[in-house]
This record gives sequence, C-alpha cells and structure tokens, in this order.
Amino acid sequence: MSANHSRLQSIRDLIRWGVSRFHGAELFFGHGTDNAWDEARALVLGALHLPWDMSADYLDCRLEADELEAVRALLQRRIDERIPAAYLLGEAWFCGQPYCVDERVLVPRSPIAELIERQFTPWLNGAPARILDLCTGSGCIGIACAHAFPEAEVVLADLSFDALEVANLNIERHQLEERVYTVQGDGFDGLPGQRFDLIVSNPPYVDAEDFADMPAEFHHEPAMGLACGADGLDLVRRMLAEAADHLTEDGLLVIEVGNSQVHVEAAYPEVAFTWVEFARGGHGVFVLSAEQCRQHQALFRSRLQGE
Repeated sequence: MSANHSRLQSIRDLIRWGVSRFHGAELFFGHGTDNAWDEARALVLGALHLPWDMSADYLDCRLEADELEAVRALLQRRIDERIPAAYLLGEAWFCGQPYCVDERVLVPRSPIAELIERQFTPWLNGAPARILDLCTGSGCIGIACAHAFPEAEVVLADLSFDALEVANLNIERHQLEERVYTVQGDGFDGLPGQRFDLIVSNPPYVDAEDFADMPAEFHHEPAMGLACGADGLDLVRRMLAEAADHLTEDGLLVIEVGNSQVHVEAAYPEVAFTWVEFARGGHGVFVLSAEQCRQHQALFRSRLQGE
C-alpha cells in the first residue's frame, strides 16, 4: 500500500504500526531500549527530526506523503536487516545527552550512567582531577564524566582507531576539546606512567558461549568491542594486574563485566569486589579502591600469568 493511500496518517499511527510489525518480526531490543514501543518511537521521532521528549499533543500531527514513506522505509529496515535503531539514526543518548554512533562503536547502554549521574558516590573521595575512560568506544562514558566533573581532565583510550574517530566527533559535538582527548593503545599501553583519580571501563567482556548465542542485532556491532576470550576476561585480567600502577593514592577503579560477573568471582574468590546495585536495571559492575588494587596486585599478576 502506498503512502498516499495508507490509513497511516499521524505520528501516533506510525509508532503503533511499527510496534505491531516489530512484535510480529520478534525483534530483539537491547541497544538503548528494551521494548517495541520505545524502539518504534525513537525511530519515528528520529526520522522526523523531532525531540524524544516532545509533548504527546504532537503525536496526532499528520505527516506529508514523503515523510510517511521515509519513516516506513526506516522501520522496515529495522525489521529486515535487524540493525539497532541507534545505527539507523546515527545517534544514541547516554546520561541524557546525544552522541554520534555508527557501526565502528558499540551502542551506548552501560548502567554506569547511573554512577556518573550520582558522581560515583559513595565510593569516590572528592572531585577527580584526572579521569580515564578505558576502552572508550564512542567516548560516551568519559564525556559524560567530563560533564559531571567540569574541572576534570579526561582521557579516552581505545585500541581501535575507528572507534577513536567517533570519540573525537563526540568531543567536538560536546565542545570539550580543551580538557578531553583521545589516546590509542592496547589497554594501558598508551598511558605509560600516567595516573588517574578515576578509571572507568566498559571493556569487551562477553564470553564465547554468550557471544555465539547473541541475537542478530549484536552482530552489527564491532566484535572486538564485545567478545574477549572463553570466559570474557582476557582484557579485564590485564586491567586488574596493571590498575594499581595507574591510580592515584585514593583513586577508584570501576569496571563493567556484565554476565561475566560469575567468571570474575570464580577467578578471584579472595577479592572483596563491591558489586553496584542499580535502580534502573543493569548488573555486573564492580568497584575497587586503589588500596584494594595495590593490596591484590601480586594476586592479579599471578592469575594473569596462569599461576
């Protein structure tokens, strides 16, 4: 049915149509939304360049024929190609702010957003002067930290040159060039001798079994941002072994490991990780103080070497 003869007339009609089609196609929602309504709303409003939080009064506005066609085509791509909405729109939201995203980086969705919004209380002692976002991807975690701590210098580090190109776009978008910058390197390799008051990381942590079972939507994301060995901890082990060398005296380490929490607890039963509880959902984020990192560094190094 062509747009000219369609009974779909309003923004509300298009969202409802998208929800019905999304349910029928059994899509997976896990890239910024967790249900068909929010996903369809994001795509319809995004395609029309309308704000997410606009008044519901506008939902009954009728669309021009070309707008109807464009929105329906976008919704159909979401179904046919299983591409996450953020990639179709080239934009995702994190901590209430927009970020440029494409298939060079993961779609922002970390529960660490809640920690940033409350400035890492009660674990962080005072405002940090230097912050490291390790495995930064789009840069959203580090840039959100820069907004939360307006005096801090923030380093965004990643192995992927492609990801850092996106991170640099977001630094410019948020006009933070004066105190946020990128560093390329594998783990801490690009940061010799540097120390930070806060190190935050959402590294690749998906174990081999979970990666094999992931829905099609995840396979549009860069695999190097997701999978990391049989138990998902190849990089996390290195980070734990080296973190004490890059934290200030009273620094804080925050790492997301998601479902690989079980592997962390099994690998380091001697360590009293603090696992964060989130009001808005999410799990698998631990906090370690610099003192704990120093205390357990020999253990972390021995496990890294397989002893």
